Amino acid sequence: MSARRAVIVGAGIAGLSAAIALGRRGWEVRVLERAPELREVGAGISLWPNAVRALDRLGVGEQARALGAVEGDGGFRDAQGRWLFRSGMRTVYGETLMLRRPVLLDILRAAVPDGSVSLDTEVTNLDCDAELLVGADGLHSTVRAALWPTAKPPVYAGYTAWRLIAPALELDAEVSESWGRGERVGLFRLADGAIYAYLIARTPADLTYDDDLAELRRRFGRWHNPIPAMLDTLTGAEILRHDIYRLPALTTYVAGRAVLVGDAAHAMTPDLGQGGGIALEDAVELAAALDTDDGLHRYDERRRRRTQTIARQSAAFGRFAQAHGRLTVPLRNTAARLLPQGVFLRSVEPMLTWA
Repeated sequence: MSARRAVIVGAGIAGLSAAIALGRRGWEVRVLERAPELREVGAGISLWPNAVRALDRLGVGEQARALGAVEGDGGFRDAQGRWLFRSGMRTVYGETLMLRRPVLLDILRAAVPDGSVSLDTEVTNLDCDAELLVGADGLHSTVRAALWPTAKPPVYAGYTAWRLIAPALELDAEVSESWGRGERVGLFRLADGAIYAYLIARTPADLTYDDDLAELRRRFGRWHNPIPAMLDTLTGAEILRHDIYRLPALTTYVAGRAVLVGDAAHAMTPDLGQGGGIALEDAVELAAALDTDDGLHRYDERRRRRTQTIARQSAAFGRFAQAHGRLTVPLRNTAARLLPQGVFLRSVEPMLTWA
């Protein structure tokens, strides 16, 4: 009996993990990527406990642990560095890993069946002879545009993000996010001691700056240490900037023998750090579902419910953290100070305990 065949459009985290998961279950996979090389755009990525379990299911968890940093318990501060809330998540839900995004991409690429990735391949015709077509081509998915014609376009979330990796600095916590007035800074230590940082600000869409580093120093140069010191180590070449978009909820992730995974299905704001991890989950659950009768329907039911819930939670948390008014900023900070840790942990339990 010949192997079932799958064509996967996109060779990012979602596409490569789908290729791994399907390949481990006997599928013959072909991954089509329009870029001339595999290069993950981004600086660092947090892999929360659910994502780490997905990596284990894909057979690459140990490689990620060997190359990543295990995050300690962190929390949220104000712009002066005063702690508002400590999460306690690691103690309760297990390890969270922090990796450089290109490192994660290399781990996944090494686990994909040999010879299955075709680079510099623009997909113009979706009429293939495979049993399965997987759209893993991101926020601006070609597959979604062609086969989900009623899907609404991505929506600007109201803020932009600068991402970078800075040289090693002294941190008093391995992971933290600091909140200002419509601005945020996240700091994470990587395995080699370097710092992954994201800096977020409320801005109009498509706004450009002549000098991103100067803009960051203007906005964040008076925040608590080590943020100004970190900015002083930069040349500007390290900085990546992207406006943040989310995808309005789809009514289905399946169209005939085509299925969407990752950002192509449910691009969400990064406020809960779940985008990459949810894509890993998608891959695991898709491959498992296809071993059952009516597998695509099962995948669609399970994944839409979970991913769209997390996308709503992420957007809501982003609105909370991005408070910018004279009244809403102190109210946000007070709410964070008064939030019982147990209430917070119970609220994230469904997200982190996927298995």
